[in-house]
Amino acid sequence: MSALSPPSPAPRIGVWFVGARGSVATTATVGALALRAGLGSPDGCVAELPEVAAARLPGLAELITGGHELGHGSLPKRAEELAAGGVFPAQLARALSTELAEADSRIRPGAGPGGETQRAAARRIGDDITAFRDRHGLDRVVVVDVSSTEPPAPDTPALADLDALERALDAGESPLPASSLYAYAAYRAGCPVVAFTPSPGPRPPALVQLAAREGLPWAGSDGKTGETLLKSALAPMFASRALTVRSWTSVNLLGGGDGRTLADPAAAESKLRTKGQGLEAILGRPVDGPMHIDYVADLGDWKTAWDHVSFEGFLGTRMTLQFTWSGCDSALAAPLVLDLARLTARAAEVGETGPLAALGFFFKDPAGDGVAHDLGTQWRALTEWCAALGERA
Repeated sequence: MSALSPPSPAPRIGVWFVGARGSVATTATVGALALRAGLGSPDGCVAELPEVAAARLPGLAELITGGHELGHGSLPKRAEELAAGGVFPAQLARALSTELAEADSRIRPGAGPGGETQRAAARRIGDDITAFRDRHGLDRVVVVDVSSTEPPAPDTPALADLDALERALDAGESPLPASSLYAYAAYRAGCPVVAFTPSPGPRPPALVQLAAREGLPWAGSDGKTGETLLKSALAPMFASRALTVRSWTSVNLLGGGDGRTLADPAAAESKLRTKGQGLEAILGRPVDGPMHIDYVADLGDWKTAWDHVSFEGFLGTRMTLQFTWSGCDSALAAPLVLDLARLTARAAEVGETGPLAALGFFFKDPAGDGVAHDLGTQWRALTEWCAALGERA
């Protein structure tokens, strides 16, 4: 009888954050380290559910983080600040201080305005990612953008066609929004991309073409963590019960860095665009009602949403639904970021390319053709895809 072959080692996956010392990246890093050390539970990690784990995903213990950051400070310090704000227990920041310092040593300076051409910046970013992969013997690196929200991308020829983009970069021009510059560099380094913000990122057609040429998958965009998650669950109820929604008004209050960024109307335009489209898609028609995003510094990393829904029932009877959602933004987002890194790494492992429509469950603005916006349909698409992935080598 022949001896059994030893099991293949688990793939080691790098998670390279754009915005590596921000609240979401820091919370995700703390979470990955805590779970590896047995210091926490994976609540909120969809990838730990049996239906999703069926995809044969890399384990949380196989993740190692790094990234790019424009800001100063350190991961241990940022973790202390988040713990003081109640994002996670203070003892975690203390217990993991050594590991957080090691993770901080893997963060490199990001690409800011001026100082270098976008061609040079893309080359430097790609070299940083490649060095990270080689130094740690990683099977794959997934680049995850959790940086500040940018305004929508301008409609320019350089963003519409890859060859035109390459000519513009060669000419020393700067046609790429910052988020798209990181996506471009990631693709050139052979890495899939997850766009967790509504920034342009991998969405311009030139970058969609580049991902296809490089044979890489990507996922996005704008993580669905709070009010929009509730809308995607509640709106199908009205549609399936033949109740006419007359208006749906939303007021969002948030603090932290995301709130400061969205106080800029240009940046808020990207967020409002992604938050609003799902409701219309689910209900099948435009719905009246303003949507507000307001910065309240006192809220810190917490956000509150209040929604007022006016609907009409049998014989035109008018009724309302109101709800309030209050949650910790980073604690809601961080487990999804880890899920998406693992799922995208698995997709790359089996050779999937282009937008990963099955990951629409995680996003306000899902990439891919014909992606539904209602949560139930998205969940079925995700679990069916995961089951199919589990059967592939």
